[in-house]
Amino acid sequence: MPEKLNQHLQKTLTRGRVAESTPAGCPDLPLYLFDPSVLEGPLSHDEAQSVVAEPAYWSFCWASGQVLAQWILDHPALVAGKTVLDFGSGSGVVAVAAARAGAARAIACDIDPAALDAASANARLNGIEVELCAGWAGRPSTLDLITAADVLYDPDNRPLLDEFLVSAEQVLLADSRVKNLNNPGYIRQAVIEARTWPDLNEFEEFNQVRIYLAQSSGR
Repeated sequence: MPEKLNQHLQKTLTRGRVAESTPAGCPDLPLYLFDPSVLEGPLSHDEAQSVVAEPAYWSFCWASGQVLAQWILDHPALVAGKTVLDFGSGSGVVAVAAARAGAARAIACDIDPAALDAASANARLNGIEVELCAGWAGRPSTLDLITAADVLYDPDNRPLLDEFLVSAEQVLLADSRVKNLNNPGYIRQAVIEARTWPDLNEFEEFNQVRIYLAQSSGR
């Protein structure tokens, strides 16, 4: 059990811990994720405040991450032999899937040190390795593919759609929050239903994940 992940999680929720589980949307990739069995009663006021102030996003496998990871496993040619950077990696599930599917380099990129620890632990759990990148500014100068799942929840992130295409030959995006990207470069490939794992009982509209593929015109 990766005690380091428990230590990170307990900064948010003192009784929190992770457990090995397998998300329904990508059943071939076990992950260390939040263990909901610790919530035997309602959160105290202090616990609720901590969760809001410092949410441990990495301890959940969000619907879009599951769908994107499974899409890569089902379409390994998208990543085989390529340098792949997963932006906003969270649990690392997409980077792990890219490595499993044959990427030459699978890079988990996240500004949260806890997320990078989670990506590393989840890669080891699956018997593979991923590289770690502590933020967009530290990315390699040459990338074949950028992947990103549910990074558009913040409207300020919308310019990243164009920035991704400047930085890599292709972009593979999964999103459940924005129904219309208003970016003609991103071609929708599919709409797939999935639920965050462990399930957070989100609105049904957030369980519809859209997959997009974009090709850089300048490469």
